[in-house]
Amino acid sequence: MSNDKLAQLSEAGVSIWLDDLSRERLNTGNLAGLIRDKHVVGVTTNPTIFANAMSKGEAYDEQTRELAARGADVEATIRELTTTDVRNAADLFRDVYNATNGVDGRVSIEVDPRLAKDSDKTAAEAQDLWKTVDRPNVLIKIPATEEGLPAITKTLAEGISVNVTLIFSVERYRAVIEAYFAGLEQAKANGHDLKGIHSVASFFVSRVDTEIDKRLDAIGTDEAKALRGEAAIANARLAYAAFEELFASDRWKALAEAGANAQRPLWASTGVKDPQYSDTRYVDQLVVKDTVNTMPEKTLDAAADHAEVTGDTVTGKGADAQAVFDKLSAVGIDITDVFLALENEGVEKFEKSWTELLETVNGQLEKAKD
Repeated sequence: MSNDKLAQLSEAGVSIWLDDLSRERLNTGNLAGLIRDKHVVGVTTNPTIFANAMSKGEAYDEQTRELAARGADVEATIRELTTTDVRNAADLFRDVYNATNGVDGRVSIEVDPRLAKDSDKTAAEAQDLWKTVDRPNVLIKIPATEEGLPAITKTLAEGISVNVTLIFSVERYRAVIEAYFAGLEQAKANGHDLKGIHSVASFFVSRVDTEIDKRLDAIGTDEAKALRGEAAIANARLAYAAFEELFASDRWKALAEAGANAQRPLWASTGVKDPQYSDTRYVDQLVVKDTVNTMPEKTLDAAADHAEVTGDTVTGKGADAQAVFDKLSAVGIDITDVFLALENEGVEKFEKSWTELLETVNGQLEKAKD
């Protein structure tokens, strides 16, 4: 077996995507280098990533000045800056996209998070982003809020590929798969070729441990403390068991026969927040075929250096994973409340980042006018 840890991960069926994008990465050749040297076959973005990218350096200044000269407002400027990055990254990944028949080589861009509670506006924005980026290998990110579910179906029905984001619970994940199946069925009825529609379901990992560990510490008993760091990996393994179950159903088989692609689970939020834990735990403990792991560069570097890739660490572990949640309930963790809090916090964080992005870009527009 190769000593290249990331190659081992790829060979085990895990697609490695980078959880970051910036104009600087594109301009310096950094992203091209990661594709060449680190087995990176896709990129995910979110409002926080763009807010960070645009608050640093001068990479966006020239385009911002051009937009200011044309009289673009702040919303239009953000749309132009972000879709330009996504379009250029999509072009960089085009060879990967072609070589994998559209499975990888994907770049994700998220709808305005302020629309997370409005199905119709989310679906309309998804269509607008799809047309604006105008690349077959883009994925439009839609949050898996209750209001997001019908927007996911509606977007897929138009033949648009989707990255469903902010999934925390297995219950919501099952609803996401239902929305995916319904969207494909409608797309087929609308005359779209299902072979061209792809999707991933972004299941958030580290944030589950962060929230539950905090609650376990508050409970403070030995039984509670013994469960620290157990929840997130167990939750993801239960999600994969649901994926295997639902994508073996007769309903799915009918779609697959019509050319549909399976919606792969994507492990998101894989950067470790607690220094007590191994910095590769959300990589090497979630190795299984037909998945994506999207990593911040720090986690990517750690995985390249010392991930322990020992084959499949997910399949067949559903019963053990369920036992973890039974123990969490027994010590007093309200699982339903945990997932609701995480979803609300996730939407709020992205809304806050979007506000920061608006402020940053507005400041740069004003500066460009001076």
